[in-house]
Amino acid sequence: MFQRPVYLNQLIEFKDSDFIKVITGVRRSGKSVLLMLFKEYLIQENVAEDHIIYMNFESFDYQTITTAEKFREKLNELIPKDQKKVYFLFDEIQVVEGWQRVINGVRVSFNSDIIITGSNANMLSGELATFLSGRYIEIPIYPFSFREYLNAKGIEEDSRHVDSAYDQYEKYGGFPSVVIAEETIKDTILSGIFDTIVLNDVALRAGVKDATALKSIIRFLADNVGQLVNASKIVNTLKSEGVETSVHTVNRYLDLLENGYLFYRAKQYDIRGREYLRTNGKYFIVDTGLRRNAVGRKEGNYSNRLENIVYVELRRRGYTVDVGRVDNNKEIDFVARRLDETLYVQVAYELPNNKHETDNLLNIKNNYKKIVVTGRYHDVEQIDGIPIIYIVDWLLTEK
Repeated sequence: MFQRPVYLNQLIEFKDSDFIKVITGVRRSGKSVLLMLFKEYLIQENVAEDHIIYMNFESFDYQTITTAEKFREKLNELIPKDQKKVYFLFDEIQVVEGWQRVINGVRVSFNSDIIITGSNANMLSGELATFLSGRYIEIPIYPFSFREYLNAKGIEEDSRHVDSAYDQYEKYGGFPSVVIAEETIKDTILSGIFDTIVLNDVALRAGVKDATALKSIIRFLADNVGQLVNASKIVNTLKSEGVETSVHTVNRYLDLLENGYLFYRAKQYDIRGREYLRTNGKYFIVDTGLRRNAVGRKEGNYSNRLENIVYVELRRRGYTVDVGRVDNNKEIDFVARRLDETLYVQVAYELPNNKHETDNLLNIKNNYKKIVVTGRYHDVEQIDGIPIIYIVDWLLTEK
């Protein structure tokens, strides 16, 4: 198992607190491994193994536990009768109907520390919010960052192989099982992950019957990452391809794709007016390897692919990320906010001959940090005081 200290340290930080830890993220991103790493940590801390209850509801042992009643019955068998703290690790808990009441009952009735994982954002709404409002923290997990990718491949950050490693990372993404696989089977593994996410976490869970329209929407979004889109535009594009659908259906499917953590939506934010605009948004896919699979492995669209990598990395670092507007015709690629920090980011595959990217940033009349991230290395450190950072260097700047 690959160590993931950034996520593990968050679990350790909140260990033995009253908060239920909710690990969320796209399927196959490493949630189960993180639970096992935490279990290993508990054993090293001399927690008795019979006081660590680990249940993966998609495993052979527990896949028949699909109702709250069966869940309670199994827990009654497993929970020790003494009063010592019990650590509950529940993996892919959303497959159990009514699990929220059971978890709340465990929290109230036992000396417990509870961690749950899930592959659908809906688990954070509804009954969970009702029962556990203010009593849980979310820990989002993503496929490997570039730094994690290098660690998994055994490549030093100052190695001459870093640039070629980035090319592979950009092409195949950061899903752990893909990273460690031979190149000849990477696309096959990605195809399997893609189908599992679309069929299990999106279509099956929501009762989607029109898989053709759903896959067409996914292909459109993947091919247009970083572009402003709306439901009407998608409907018109699909109709031109012979796929009949409606704005209502498209909006529903867009919500499902966000809930399954396959895509994220960045809203437009008016920087001067300090308000969100009710206009088009941009969609970004969770992993560039999945994008490659969705669009049929075709090349091109390098600028938007770069923008996608920057967006996901900003989220991975804990930022809330929007698309900025200064004037009607001036866009800031990303407005990233984290606690009391704001960062403005422009993304450019190549530095243009003009100063368009930096001029847009200079139109923002405040003192928050502003940077330009480029897809190609340029022997330019700054323009008009704004740092110009090569994507590989930027991905390796923050621990």
